[in-house]
Amino acid sequence: MTTKGTPGRMVRIDDEVWTAYGQLCEAEGTSRADDIRRHVHSRVAAWRKQQARQSALQRRLDGLRDSES
Repeated sequence: MTTKGTPGRMVRIDDEVWTAYGQLCEAEGTSRADDIRRHVHSRVAAWRKQQARQSALQRRLDGLRDSES
């Protein structure tokens, strides 16, 4: 089941780990779904930040090369 129009995703995790993960999330006052979403959002935000840094560096290098010509 999905909420807010977001599609459901399937992941394969063995039962023992899934059960323990549920216990961990419950102890932290969150759900597995929310914890996974936050993890994915965090990873994507970090990746996007790195991509932006690399693009800015490339633009700067390209600008330096152009000014040397």
